[in-house]
Parts: sequence; structure tokens; C-alpha cells
Amino acid sequence: MFRVLADPLSRVRPALVKSLLKSALGGRCSGEGRLYLNIGHTGLDDPGFEIWIRNAGVRPVYLVHDLIPITHPEYCRAGEQDRHESRMRTVLKTATGVIGNSQATIDELADFSAVQGRSMPPTLAAWLGTSTPRSIQRTGVFPDRPTFVVLGTIEARKNHLLLLQIWMRLIEKFGADAPRLMIIGQRGWECDQVFDLLDRNETLRTAVEELGNCSDEAMTRELASARALLFPSLVEGYGLPLIEALQVGTPVIASDLPVFREIGQGIPDFLDPLDASAWEDAILSYTKEDGVPRTEQLARMERFRAPTWDDHFAKIDSWLAGL
Repeated sequence: MFRVLADPLSRVRPALVKSLLKSALGGRCSGEGRLYLNIGHTGLDDPGFEIWIRNAGVRPVYLVHDLIPITHPEYCRAGEQDRHESRMRTVLKTATGVIGNSQATIDELADFSAVQGRSMPPTLAAWLGTSTPRSIQRTGVFPDRPTFVVLGTIEARKNHLLLLQIWMRLIEKFGADAPRLMIIGQRGWECDQVFDLLDRNETLRTAVEELGNCSDEAMTRELASARALLFPSLVEGYGLPLIEALQVGTPVIASDLPVFREIGQGIPDFLDPLDASAWEDAILSYTKEDGVPRTEQLARMERFRAPTWDDHFAKIDSWLAGL
């Protein structure tokens, strides 16, 4: 059948398409009040979406990932703030319920709803699970040169620039003995200054390595052998790298953001993402395998419980049953 449909000379395909369109336009499909789950933001700003919701007779439940284009439009593409405000207004206007990837995201949606003069629908915070390979465990064997990892798309809000400026100072101070920084993630947007430094600064290349294409297994091995994950983001909706690091036993130095405090379960060391001196001091202290801050975090890590997909869906299933 697919070969027939793919054949541009086939007479079946036009007739079939015409028949399907006639059927769709001539009838009315009712969801009979069933739940409709939407797990992405795409399309929620389309005026036709709200009309479809009404005509379909469904009860929408949305997964909201973040409100970054609204709270921090300076880190997003032009026009994204207006589009995301439209999406979130659609959520508030039509939702039977809203699932947030964190309580921090739910709180930001509540702030937005207050500004819009709308009431909040029923909500649930359900942390996302991880798929970090369980076969890769921390061995306690580290590279000869103390290594730190930053993980995620290279974009302005991830604050890579702070780390590169710190590493230029570390190289100036320690030369070949400076710690190593592994940047794992593809290049994104609004980050030309970082790209210029990575491409043109020969000094940085003596201690900074960029790994744009990386398998999950290779990423996890790098993470598991690092002194710490560095997570200096200026804003986040969630923060999977933080969980992935703790899951393989790697300490985390992270920005003091509400969502990081929430999902970090009191384990990482938190710093102001604009305080370069504090970050530099923390990095230097973590270069020592048995340094006090690092040893204390490893002790706290004993109580860490990584969120699982089973937990995620069990929580959601139970909540949906009561809507």
C-alpha cells in the first residue's frame, strides 16, 4: 500500500486524499470529554488550536517545560516572548490541568497567571526521569589533569562565558598545570562571543576542549571521571545534567536557582551565577580530590535519589485519575 501511495503516477493517492478530506470536513469528531495530553509547547500559539479544542470535546492537560521566553526574553530569539505568552495564555484559558517539570516552573506559571488576571488550573509538579546508562559507574580513577565538565547546548543563558573567562585566568596563573574544562554540547544561539573565544583563542585550547558530538555513553564516562559538573546557568526550567551528574556520583557546582535547589535535594554547592570570584575559588578547591567542599558533597550524595520515569508516570497516572 505504501509503495502505491508513494508512486507519483498512481491514481490511488489523489482519490484517497480527496476521500479523506471529504470525510474529515463532513463530520464532527467528538472526544466525549476524554483527556488530551499535550507534552510540548509547539502550536499552542496558533489561533486554530483553541478552536480545535472546543470542537474536539476534549479536556486538555499540558506539560509546561519553562517560561524562560517570558521571564528572560533577552536569552531567546526575537519574537519568542510574544509567542510564548500566547502559548501560556492558551494553557491557562483551556487547561483541565497542568503538569510542570518542576515546582519552580509551576510557580512561574502562577506568577504569569496573576499578571494575566487568570486563575490557575489544577497543577502537578512531576520531575523528569533520566536515562543515564547504569552500566557506567564512578570508578574513583581520575584523569591526571583535574577535569571539570559543563554539559548542555552552548547558548547565552548557559553562562559559558563566565567559565571561559575564569579559565583564561587559571591558565595565566598555572600554565600547563591549569585544570581542564570539557565543554560537552552543540552550539546554539545568541553566543557569538563564546564561539569566538573557542575558535580563535589559542591559549584557551591548552586547557579547554569542546565536544560537540558525543554519544550518551561517552558523555557519561566524561561526567563520571570529572572532579565536578559546572552548571552556571542564568535561568533553567529543569536541569537534567545536574541529576545525571549526581546519579553517577559526580559532585555539582551550580547556580543558586530555585529549580536547582529543588531537584538538587540539598546536595550541590550553589553559587551566584554572576560571582566569578566565587566560582573560581570553588573550582580551585575542587581540583583537589580530597578537598573539604568536595568531600562534604560526596558525603551528602549518599542520600540522593534520582527521579525515575516510573516515578514520573506513576505520579501523573494517579493525578490524572482524579481530574
